[in-house]
Amino acid sequence: MNSRQPTNRQRRSSPAPSSSTGLVPANSGAANPAGERLQKLLAAAGFGSRREIETWITAGRVSVRGQVAKLGDRASPGDSIFLDGTEIKISASKGDPRVILYHKPVGELVTRSDPEGRSTVFDKLPKLSPGRWVAIGRLDLNSSGLLLFTDSGELANQLMHPRQEIEREYEVRVQGGLDAEAIRRLLAGVDLEDGQARFRHIEAIAARKDTGTNRWYRVVLAEGRNREVRRMIEAVGSRVSRLRRARSGPARLPLDLPAGRSVELGSEAVAEIVRAAKSC
Repeated sequence: MNSRQPTNRQRRSSPAPSSSTGLVPANSGAANPAGERLQKLLAAAGFGSRREIETWITAGRVSVRGQVAKLGDRASPGDSIFLDGTEIKISASKGDPRVILYHKPVGELVTRSDPEGRSTVFDKLPKLSPGRWVAIGRLDLNSSGLLLFTDSGELANQLMHPRQEIEREYEVRVQGGLDAEAIRRLLAGVDLEDGQARFRHIEAIAARKDTGTNRWYRVVLAEGRNREVRRMIEAVGSRVSRLRRARSGPARLPLDLPAGRSVELGSEAVAEIVRAAKSC
């Protein structure tokens, strides 16, 4: 009897060993259809927002079970997951999200690192391990006030999604003030380069002392585009000289919290924020 040599289809190669970075060719791993989408799993564990993690996957920085990950891959907490060569540990059962409230001063950047070495809000936050704090929204360099951070990227993603229409309240000092026509336009909607925007509410703050021709206003809007309040005021011919966020959703900046300091919210306050994320 002639012996038959196994065909290429019948041959089984041994698994390729993983490298020190945890990355091996993309055809060496197997999918896990029962798991969560990778960006959702990592976001829920607090490693970043979904959008941020998607850029990591696209750049080839993440591997799962020895395979370079791609968008659409799934994983479970027990899987071997590496980011930039470092293994990520994900607990099978994660408790309630943690949320901290930070009083951002003028002059700090909302970024993890700055090539120019300028101060960032993350320099002042308490250390978190495993995972890391995820910013719920941003404030520009020259703005101050309330910033929220959470260890749940999923919660951050829900709160920042435009469909949620989470209210943001600001105290704004406007050079020269706003006349009745400007206020009418800001409430009706003004055209910006990235679409129309309007305030839900605007009122003068009588208790804030005016300096010269400057006037203080309290404004509320239900989205958080880049420098939106400043651009809206500029669209009606005025200019913002100071801007401070006082509220984000149900969370309000405590009057006794100094700039540059943070406080972790209690379970009831966190539950209220979670409800706000799920109510829309």
